[in-house]
Amino acid sequence: MPTIDIIGPYRLFFYSADHKEPMHVHVERDNNVAKFWLDPVRLERSGGFSRKELRRIEAEVSDRREALIEAWNEFFSK
Repeated sequence: MPTIDIIGPYRLFFYSADHKEPMHVHVERDNNVAKFWLDPVRLERSGGFSRKELRRIEAEVSDRREALIEAWNEFFSK
């Protein structure tokens, strides 16, 4: 599970088996984990986050979308 970025209390990461799915990122804080598709950015699954927090996370993912897509392509092209 490579960590792609840390944003405040959030860790953004991929699972190594994720290559069979469309581009996405997992976001973790404590025991909460959400999954966001990257093209376009949208919530796929929420795991314990409040709606307000999910909106904040989605904004952060959107702001970093290009870098996350680049990290996805780099990681899964190996």
